[in-house]
Amino acid sequence: MKLDPIQAASAAQFDRRSHRYGKGHILEQTADIEGALRHVELPAGARALDVATGGGHTGLLLAVRGYRVTLGDISTNMLTRAAALAAERGLKVETREFAAEAMPFGEGEFDLVTCRVAPHHFSDARGFVREVARVLKRGGSFLLIDGSIEDGKPEAEAWLHNVEKWRDPSHHRLWSQRTWETWCAESGLAVKSSELQPMLQPDLEWYFETAATSPENRAKVLEAVRTAPEEARALLRISEAADGKISWWWQRLVLVAQKG
Repeated sequence: MKLDPIQAASAAQFDRRSHRYGKGHILEQTADIEGALRHVELPAGARALDVATGGGHTGLLLAVRGYRVTLGDISTNMLTRAAALAAERGLKVETREFAAEAMPFGEGEFDLVTCRVAPHHFSDARGFVREVARVLKRGGSFLLIDGSIEDGKPEAEAWLHNVEKWRDPSHHRLWSQRTWETWCAESGLAVKSSELQPMLQPDLEWYFETAATSPENRAKVLEAVRTAPEEARALLRISEAADGKISWWWQRLVLVAQKG
């Protein structure tokens, strides 16, 4: 598997930190997926692909519902741990290692493609959407959940990009709701539901520990929080608790689209 520099950075980061994304990770809470799936109609025994599966939480939820699930990821260690978690729960899944921008599947193989809290690491998110459309069956659905930013908030977007990049250098960038909707339309995916939902993040120290942020970059993030522009502070509701814990409300895009 040939990787570009952005993809290689993601693969290395998540191979190193895969142990932090299983049980107890915030993504183990699946209410966002369950809510989005209300907009998706699938046949019995549908074939589903979870791209950049990470700890496997989305794919395992789909397997519990009786779908034939393939877990895909760029990280070998992530796939190994996700498969182990599936086996522990008595769930049968397939695993495939690949970059999201180049899926090793034929056209129209899947009824559902999901991707949750991962595309901000992709080197070519637009190309990823084209690949989703290619591997989906006609009438199939695409479920995307990822960090995003409200359109028309350039200061907040720049602030958040810097913070995420310092916290985890494998971060590439967040994309706005309008951008994702445009890419879907370009690829023949009709958006059925699209919503920015606020999501309270764990405190900043939890994020540092999850990503193994360097001391130098931790200092940069803390200074950025201290000097955050008002647009970012208001939009993301940045706050410091009495015990010194820093948190904010991440803007999470939940989008469902259907191949025409």
